[in-house]
Amino acid sequence: MKKTVCELFAGVGGFRCGLNNINENVVYSPENNAKEKWETVWFSQWEPAEKNTQYAHDCYVYHFGTCLDKNGNDTTNENIEDVDKSTLPDFSLLVGGFPCQDYSVASSLATSKGLEGKKGILWWSIRETLEAKQPPFVLLENVDRLLKSPAKQRGRDFGIILACFRDEGYTVEWRVINAADYGFQQRRRRTFIFAYRNDTKYAKKVLDNIKYNPMFGEEMHRECIGNVIEKEGFFAKSFPIIPIENKKIQIEKLPNGLGDLSDHFKFDFENSGVMLDGTVYTCKTTPNYSGKQITLGDVMETGEVDKQYFIPEEKLYYTYPDITHSDESINRLSKEERQTWQYLKGAKKLPRTAANGHEYIFSEGAIPMIDEYDKPARTMLTSEGGFSRTTHIVKDKKTGKIRLLTAEETERIQGFPTGHTKYCDVKGEVVEMPVNKRRFMMGNALVVNLIKVMDKQLSEIVDAE
Repeated sequence: MKKTVCELFAGVGGFRCGLNNINENVVYSPENNAKEKWETVWFSQWEPAEKNTQYAHDCYVYHFGTCLDKNGNDTTNENIEDVDKSTLPDFSLLVGGFPCQDYSVASSLATSKGLEGKKGILWWSIRETLEAKQPPFVLLENVDRLLKSPAKQRGRDFGIILACFRDEGYTVEWRVINAADYGFQQRRRRTFIFAYRNDTKYAKKVLDNIKYNPMFGEEMHRECIGNVIEKEGFFAKSFPIIPIENKKIQIEKLPNGLGDLSDHFKFDFENSGVMLDGTVYTCKTTPNYSGKQITLGDVMETGEVDKQYFIPEEKLYYTYPDITHSDESINRLSKEERQTWQYLKGAKKLPRTAANGHEYIFSEGAIPMIDEYDKPARTMLTSEGGFSRTTHIVKDKKTGKIRLLTAEETERIQGFPTGHTKYCDVKGEVVEMPVNKRRFMMGNALVVNLIKVMDKQLSEIVDAE
């Protein structure tokens, strides 16, 4: 089987960089693309919030060029909901980091299964792709809270996703992985989903070991499932865990109908598991890693840094640096005092009034003002670099002055090549991406290092088909 890929919600190409072990900044050329061991036959990236620019798509094109559908059209920068999935080229692996939304379903006679997703819920575009193309393998990434959402019906959304795979003839493994737990440079927890069509050689190899056989009984069945989660499964071979207790594996049958599941299903999915023929097997796992730890300090600049990244003294502190809390329940601070990093990251108490008129004191604790060199970076968000509690503030290695992360540092925190987001190809014209957009792209991306690790298993699996 050829190693061919379709990358949905592609961003600036995190999956592509990981699968092809791209460590250096590349500019599109047919020769560069020919060197990639995974051939990307189509990708999709469209940002609805961008009215006049499509920086992520254009950055992707700058590095990798574009792809045409079976009709010879370039639909890579169209709303994925409007793309006819049957026109996509065939591929062996579907990948994507899809947005976390409400996955509930609405009744309709317009779709093959009698159900459709609500408009704007992008999971349904993945399901349409599964229906139209039936790819042998699928690798998806999402936030860790996917397993517990929505809050009022915990587990429903993930249950819908698993049921969609079931209905299309797939077995699914999942694992919540924190990149820092395996030595990488960011504390970022994400849910990864690996699905394989039940008629693949890989599926038959796995299913022969875990399908329930009454002759062997429940205990032996749990042992077989536990062996997949702990030793033999896709994630088990890439990300070792501490041995699990098979008796702690929870088992739950998914409802047959998506409508019934959407309305009534609730279940506490753990951070690892398998779905086979509509039955869920899940348990809590703990990483088992003792290798090198990459830290924030390892990816920081050591030379000259542009002055735009440094924070003016008056924006740092409104009082002495050792003051880590404020109490506005008696006297309010001035607007200027509140617009400092010391105030933003410090503990605080301030009066608030609820919508019903109830008055109360809001409080929150302090977080470190300066991020430490000797630990992995905290989780980057799309607000990185803005005036936000979650923004990283560091001490410059050369000058000792306080500053924000550079765009290049955010790229390295996500495992991208340095400078990956600097340029875009806008209809043949090369332009620079604004710094705030570069940091936004990285806050929205995945940790490329994890995909590089997974590629070893993926390549072996596809090569064996």
